[in-house]
Amino acid sequence: MSKTIVLGVTGGIAAYKSVDIVSRLKKQGYDVFVILTQHGQKFITETTFQSISQNQVYTDMFEISQHDTEHISLAKRADLFVVAPATANILGKVAGGIADDLLSTTLMAAKSPVLFAPAMNTAMYENEIVQQNITKLEKLGYLFEEPQQGRLACGDIGKGKMAEPECIVKRINKELCKKQQLKGKKVLVTAGPTIEPIDPFRYITNHSSGKMGYAIAEVAASLGANVTLISGPTNLKKPDSVEFVQTLTAVEMFDAIKEHVDSSDAIVMSAAVSDYAPKTYKTNKIKKKDDNITLELKKNPDILKSLDKINPRLVKVGFAAETNHTNQYAKEKLENKKLDLIVANDISNSNSGFKSDNNKITIINHQKTISYDIMSKVECAEIIMEHVIPLLSKTN
Repeated sequence: MSKTIVLGVTGGIAAYKSVDIVSRLKKQGYDVFVILTQHGQKFITETTFQSISQNQVYTDMFEISQHDTEHISLAKRADLFVVAPATANILGKVAGGIADDLLSTTLMAAKSPVLFAPAMNTAMYENEIVQQNITKLEKLGYLFEEPQQGRLACGDIGKGKMAEPECIVKRINKELCKKQQLKGKKVLVTAGPTIEPIDPFRYITNHSSGKMGYAIAEVAASLGANVTLISGPTNLKKPDSVEFVQTLTAVEMFDAIKEHVDSSDAIVMSAAVSDYAPKTYKTNKIKKKDDNITLELKKNPDILKSLDKINPRLVKVGFAAETNHTNQYAKEKLENKKLDLIVANDISNSNSGFKSDNNKITIINHQKTISYDIMSKVECAEIIMEHVIPLLSKTN
């Protein structure tokens, strides 16, 4: 049975982000009911939330359901109650025990955990009264997703921006224990490019940013997995709650994988590994000459293809980054490398792929092919892990 989220949307400019929260939750299979306050309706419409949530949106405290007053009915449905954005007004109401509209009344009746995502001007957020209200609510067991630093709608710069939707959804998943789905499992994730040195000054590499692999590592960890992230060189911050291994070349990455793969349950090979490396490494910088030079290459080890001999029970997930005939090449790779699952993406699309925060993926296994619209790499990672979970359950 799907979990139910009741989302309270108050009167702040960040209300537009709440639409994204609902969309992400629906994609993950949650049932979402929105309470939109009178002030919230000044920023976004009831129709928008109704279209995305596919449920009635509640605005009036005196609407009556078939069996009960609406605030009691909604409070009983919630597995988790989220208020995003949470203004100083709603925080003050709840802290003071005031219930004078549908949202505050439903919050008073809620037995589920309540998560606030504050959003307000920096001066308001730092106001001692607001901070005292937050402290009081935290002591009472209310949860908070802390606001971010940045430029606010009023033009001020400081703390008060509502946390990004993907962060709030990640927190929701954590609070509802979806992370337990991979508890006890060990997952290897590779990410980023490899570099193959030519001389001390030059090397062969590719455009991989590592964003997709890092997102997969974070999502797998949030689902309870013991994650080892083996990464080529990137400019990304190391994710929390993972074991991190830094590598440079394809051979170094393969060596690191071999150290961990025996005890692993799955590997998600999202790294863009160089197929070839210079045959010889020049210890001194190659000097520029008038004539052309020839660079002789040797083939790197095929990491994915080798893993079946090392750990036959391993669930193997590969990636196929292509510029044409994407699904065809991906299906060939799925069979040739004896993979359980492959993620295909067209890197020629300028709106997604290597350096973008978005991706457009197709999931292919031996039974079916499922294509998805363009979405953030975090959302892609969530979908990929949804497909990996059933494969891991078969290895128990």
